[in-house]
Amino acid sequence: MNKLLATLIAGVFATSAYAQTTVNSANTEAVVKAEAKAEADVAKAEAKEAKAAAKADEKATKAVADAGEKKAKAHAKAVKAHADAAEKVTKADPEDRAKAMAKAEEKVSEANLKAEKTMIKADEKSLKKQVDAAADRATAAAKTEQVRAEATADVHKAAAKH
Repeated sequence: MNKLLATLIAGVFATSAYAQTTVNSANTEAVVKAEAKAEADVAKAEAKEAKAAAKADEKATKAVADAGEKKAKAHAKAVKAHADAAEKVTKADPEDRAKAMAKAEEKVSEANLKAEKTMIKADEKSLKKQVDAAADRATAAAKTEQVRAEATADVHKAAAKH
């Protein structure tokens, strides 16, 4: 009787283990497919994020270079205005030198103001583009994070089905 009881109990365990294995096999198969799809989706999203980040970096770098170029041109114009004013002062007659000096100082101050305004506008434009680029990077990162979350949810949904 003890042997019969032991055989029946062993049979019940074996049957339950076998039945459980087949359910796990189907469940595992669905989960593996969901995980593979999730990994592919995440990889695609990460590639898009990297592309967007590279584009944003290029945009910011170009803006900084453009600003530097505009500032250099503005500075060169101011220097030329200074040189022209100094030349006019030296060419002026001794009696008119004081008047020429006053006029030259006025032209120099106007040239300096114009150069400063140009430099400020160039910096402003550059900073706006840099902020836009940072926003583009952040948006791309958020989209990638959304895809990761959706992929994780899909895997959990597939695991819960079986």
